[in-house]
Amino acid sequence: MQTLAVTEAITTIAEAEGKFGLSRSESKDFFTEWYDQLPEIDSSDRANLEILWRRYIYHSSGGHLLESTVMLLLVSPLLTIAGLYDPPFRIKAEESIAINVSDSEETLQGRIDVLVLRDRLWIIVLESKKKMLSVWSALPQTLAYLMASPNEDLSTFAMLTNGDNIVFVKLEAKQYAMSQVLAPLVNRGELEVAWQVLRKIAEIEV
Repeated sequence: MQTLAVTEAITTIAEAEGKFGLSRSESKDFFTEWYDQLPEIDSSDRANLEILWRRYIYHSSGGHLLESTVMLLLVSPLLTIAGLYDPPFRIKAEESIAINVSDSEETLQGRIDVLVLRDRLWIIVLESKKKMLSVWSALPQTLAYLMASPNEDLSTFAMLTNGDNIVFVKLEAKQYAMSQVLAPLVNRGELEVAWQVLRKIAEIEV
């Protein structure tokens, strides 16, 4: 598998596709892990997810949350409830990446922080200072991270979030696809879907 230093920021899909020879799959059967036969949520996990959701809503009501706070209030508790901090999973942190994304009016600056679980599941947290960056702005860099996985013969996955939205990505045999955008701040049910997708990926990992 082609390698590239993941500390090099990649800001466009075209750049990621060109560097790694990637293409986006349009097959509905390519990324079924985010919607098909998802695990059931038991009453204990559902109660914990409700506490997480209410806590995150409360703190979000005070204004824009920085990446470290999103990690503390949303990402880490979600991974805990999904059992992804427990054996056989091990977590490691990658070096943060600075990212600049141009829109129609200005260049938005932010940072991407990354956690990796067993070299097959990458958790991407996107932070912006002045204005919220879309989760899609982290997709090119996410593809670079997934291409850096040593498990080149296996499917790899990522969860991207900016705090407001969550998107899952799958890479396999130089093809990739994304889930629909989940908006846990708007709908608690979509936080539950994120938990289900993480558990589904965990089952594949085991």
